[in-house]
Formats: sequence, C-alpha cells, structure tokens
Amino acid sequence: MTVRELERELERQRALARRHVPTTEKITPIRARSTARAGTAPAPARGPVPRGGRAHGRGDRRELAPQKSRPQSRPAKHPKPAKQPRTRPLARIEKRQYQSKAMQQRARARRHVPGVFRAGTTRTRLLAFLIVAVVVFGAILFRITMLQTADAQSYIVAGTAQRTEKNALPASRGVIFDRNGDELALSVPATTIFVDPRLVLDPVSTAAVLASTLQLSPAKQQALALAMSDKTKHFAYVARQIDEATANTVMALKLSGVSSYTEDTRVIPGGDLARGVIGKTDTDGVGTAGLELQYNELLTGTNGELVQEHDTKGNAIPGSGTVSVPAVPGDDLVLTIDRSIQFGLEQSMLQRVSSLAAKGGTAIVMETGTGNILAMASVERHDDGTYHVSSANLGAVACQEPGSVAKVITTSGALNDNWITPDTTFEVPGYRIYDKGTQWEHTIRDAEPHNTETMTVRDILVHSSNLGTVAESELLGSRRQYDYMTAFGLGQKSALNFPSETAGQLKPWEKWQGTENVTMAYGYGFCATAVQLVSAVNVIANNGVYVAPRLVQGTIGSDGKVVDSAPSATHTVVRPEVAQEMNTMMQAVVCEGTGEQAQIDGLSVAGKTGTGVKAVDGKYGKQGVDAKYYSSFVGFFPAEKPAVTTLISIDEPPDGDLNHFGGTAAAPVFQSLVPTVMHQLGVQPPTDTGGCPPT
Repeated sequence: MTVRELERELERQRALARRHVPTTEKITPIRARSTARAGTAPAPARGPVPRGGRAHGRGDRRELAPQKSRPQSRPAKHPKPAKQPRTRPLARIEKRQYQSKAMQQRARARRHVPGVFRAGTTRTRLLAFLIVAVVVFGAILFRITMLQTADAQSYIVAGTAQRTEKNALPASRGVIFDRNGDELALSVPATTIFVDPRLVLDPVSTAAVLASTLQLSPAKQQALALAMSDKTKHFAYVARQIDEATANTVMALKLSGVSSYTEDTRVIPGGDLARGVIGKTDTDGVGTAGLELQYNELLTGTNGELVQEHDTKGNAIPGSGTVSVPAVPGDDLVLTIDRSIQFGLEQSMLQRVSSLAAKGGTAIVMETGTGNILAMASVERHDDGTYHVSSANLGAVACQEPGSVAKVITTSGALNDNWITPDTTFEVPGYRIYDKGTQWEHTIRDAEPHNTETMTVRDILVHSSNLGTVAESELLGSRRQYDYMTAFGLGQKSALNFPSETAGQLKPWEKWQGTENVTMAYGYGFCATAVQLVSAVNVIANNGVYVAPRLVQGTIGSDGKVVDSAPSATHTVVRPEVAQEMNTMMQAVVCEGTGEQAQIDGLSVAGKTGTGVKAVDGKYGKQGVDAKYYSSFVGFFPAEKPAVTTLISIDEPPDGDLNHFGGTAAAPVFQSLVPTVMHQLGVQPPTDTGGCPPT
C-alpha cells in the first residue's frame, strides 16, 4: 500500500468518526514495502514528519513531501540512491493523532454537541439551561400573579356561572288597609301546577285526568294536551294560583311530568268588599284596575336575588341557596275607606236595588270637612237576574244627567250673586213652551202638576220646581250659570284621578243651544259623575267651601314609616251665609218636601232629591210608557254641624209607580245607612231638639 492509499484510508476513518458511524472494520498496521531495488541498501529511518506534512492536521490532505536524506559517510564513488516516498505505520499515525487531550475533548465535542454550543463547555451549557429555566419560571410566575390579581374577577365569574344559578326572589306586594288598619287587599301564598312536556308519557290521558280534577273546560283540556305533546318545550302551565286542597289532590295523583310551586296571589279578605275601588291584579301580581293599577308602582316591591348551586345535571342542591340581594316589599296603602261603613253601604244598596228590580245603583259616603271618602259602592244586576257588587267603580267612571240635585247649584249661585233671597217670589206656571216654532222647541213641566202659582225660592227648592229654578237661572244668565257649575266641580275630573275616571260632559256656555240655556239649571243637558255630585253638595255642608275628594290617607314604607297624604285642596264657592241659607232650605226638603223618607228621628238632616229621565238613543222616554230614570238623594248630617255627606243613586228603578223618584227610590237607603255611619264614627246629635218638628 502506498502512502497515498494510507492517507485515503485515514481520511475515511475520520469521516466515519465525525458522522458517529461506528465501524466494525479492524484497522491493522500495514508495513511499508521497500521500494529499493535489489542490491540497494534500505532507506534509513526518518525523523518526525514536518508540521506541514502531517496526515492528521485539521483535514489537510496534502501528500507528504519527499524529505532529503541525511548525508551518508560513504565513498563518493558510490552513486546516490534514488529518493523513495516515506511511509509510517497506521498505528503510529493514530497514536500521534489522539495523543493530545485537548484535541480529544474537541473531537468529542464535535461528535456530541451539535449547533451553537458545539465547541462549548459544561459551564456554558449549565448557564444556558439556567437562563432558559429562569425565563420559563418567570413567565409562569407572572401568569399566576395575573390570574390572582388583574384577571381574577373574570375567572371567578365564569366559575361561579358554571356551578350556580341566579333566580329572582319575588318581593311581596304592599297591603291595602282601610282607615282603621283593617286589611282590604293583601297577597297570600297559592299553588301553581305546571307540567314538563318532555316527561309526559301519555299527553292525552294526562290532560284528561287533570281536566277532571281541576274542572277544566274541554277547550282548555285540548290546549293542554297539545302543549304536552310538544317535546321541544320544557314548561307549560296547567293551573295558576289554586287553593292548597285542590293542589294536594292533583299532586297526589303523581302524574309523570306534573309539578307545582308556590307563588303569591292577591285576595280581598272581605270577598267583594270595595272591589270596585280596590281594583284587581293579574296572575303575575301587576295591577290592572282601580287603586291596584293607580298605585301599582308604589305597591310593587323590588325583587331580590337568590343564588342556588346545582350539580352537573342542572339539579339544584338542597340547602345551597343563599340570598345575595334581599327582596324589598312594596309600600302599604292606607285608604280613607272605613270597612264597616263600606260593608253597610254595599248591603243596603244590594237590598234596595234587588227589591226594586232596578238595573243597579251607586253610593258614596264622604267626610264633610276633609273630603275623605268613607265608602264608595256600585252594585249591578247580572244577566241571570242576580245582583252583585260591581268590579267597576261606576261612581267615578260613569256619568248621568243628575236631574233636580243640580238645583242646589243654581239656587246657591243666584243667592250668592244677590239676585234672590229665600223669600223672593216667582210666578211659576205648571208648564212652559220654549223656542216655539224652532227646531229646539221644548215643553218643560214641573213634576207635580199645578196651575200658575206664586212660589218663594224656599218653596221652589222644597217642592223641586223645574220652572221656578229656570226663573232663578234666567236672572243669573248662561255665563254665570256655567261659572257656578264649574266652581262646584262639574265638567272636570276630580282630584281622585281614578283610572278611567270621566270628567263628565259640560259644554262651554257659548255653545249652549236652544233650551240648553235653561235645562242646565235643573240638571239636564250635561252629565256628571257621582263623585262630582256629592262633592258639589258638600260645598253647602262645608260652609260654602269646596273640598276635593280623596281616597288615600297615607302610605307605610317598607321601613315602617308612615307618610300622610297631603290635605285635600279647597276653594270658596259661595259665602258662608249663603251656605247656611241653603242648609236651612234643604232641611225643609227632608222635613216637608220630596225627601221625607230620609228623615231620622232626633237627627236633623239636610238634603235634595233628583229624578233624571235618561236619554236612550238620544231621546227621552215618556213617563209611564217607556221612560227610564236615574233617581238620587244627596244629604248631610247633622244639619246643625255637618259631619258626613252622602249620595245615593238608583239606576233605572221601575217606571209606573212612585218608586222611581229620588225621594222614594234612593232616600230610604240613606235613612237605613245613617245609624251605622254615626255609630262607626261616633257622631252624636249636637242638640236634643234635632230632627223634623212634629206635624
């Protein structure tokens, strides 16, 4: 093997070492063959190969340069031998190649540490590892710190949402009390039955069983079966707010998918007591009529919040519920209504209306000095002929032509303007034709037939003369007539501001036509509510001062604090002496005139009757034939020191007998009610000589 071949073999071994490819080939030392010819002496031993000619120096592949031989001590005559390439054993080459420890370390580094740190040391690798570890753990520590501080809230909310559920905690609705603290309306627990259609096995059969137990109509049963057949829904109502006994019966059936829960329902402890005034709520506890609607915002509380934990299936965990926001109950409402007087008034009206076979009736009891309404009742006849307390407050939402009650306003105005005195006389005919020959021609008659006669103002009021009152109004004139009517509270809504309350109908005096200029004087041509009429007559009882009616006495907050309502607004309508003159003449109405059936033994009563003929389809019926009446009596007592003013109105008493007049249809109710009111309020006759003088 030549030197070149040796170098190539060494280079191959180095390449294998660099590639980490172990070799199984055994390298055996190769002895160099002598190139000397026969007879020629062998080449002398050589010294170390020069640095430039090393076979292992950093991959140097240069051929070994021939070396000059050392001079021989031989005779000059011998010829110089030819130069031969120098060779050395492979074992010696590799021994010298790896004899340096530093070179061995570098070789191992090249074989085992690739990349940047190929020529590095253990210290460098440890330092690099430490830096990387510090950075990684620093990032982890930073993230943990952020999770515990800045980002903590979002994860807390997300975690809470996964395991908890927030439910509204219903607030109880405020109680409605009467003036003495007795409950008129309150909320009580009731049971609601519902069904989960997904769990119902047989919708038709289940609906039939529920309908039989709950007395549901066929239409309701069919709708329920249809709802339970819809498996995409998980909730449907069966019956809401039923009594406990019925609910227990339903739940005892253990029907699949049928469940129940408790919610509040609104009840009136007195049954129908004052239902027209109180109003009602829907099944969700929202006011829909009456005071429940008018004061819904005040009565409605603020719902709280209940946090309930649940398992992975969504089922609530018993005992895990906590109140995060407490519910705030609504404020209580204290009315001016007196429960006992209200009950007495309703019973008296039911009895009278049913005995007359009338269509209905309305009544109001008012405290004279304050305007507080102590009782307000409406009764009506149903289609089946039975009579019930109306759910509508007809005293505020319906109006009628009042008839002769309005004569109080006309006479008071004429007295106040000094046109007349109680003793002023008029020649009053039995009838009179107005606007003869025009489209407004109309004949006016007195209720009591008579020839032309001289009548004082007192007589006109006592016997309720239409034509005598017209004579007084003609002195006033249409404009002043209108002014007094509005001053007494007609033609405008009252201060009650009751839901759906009407202002009545009263045209401006400039638009009065024909006989409207005279019929206004005795209660025709305009429309007034019961609240307006009782407030108007109360002006006389209250010494000439109008006091606005009111139903709410105050409120009680959730903190128990009582807040009184503002006093009723007032304004003067007539002078006190005029009011006193009217008081005296109205006492005579009860003692001598049309209101005799309102007399109370030992008690002075002042009042006025009214019998209005109702217009049907724009036409007035004929008395004794097809006339329909609206008969009223309004009075106050004790007349010497008025405490209470009361209006009684009967709608459509029967025609054809004397019971259709205000003095015969309505006055008896007043008479039966007064003892109850006096007892409840503690009113005593101011004198022992009260009442009408004996005849």
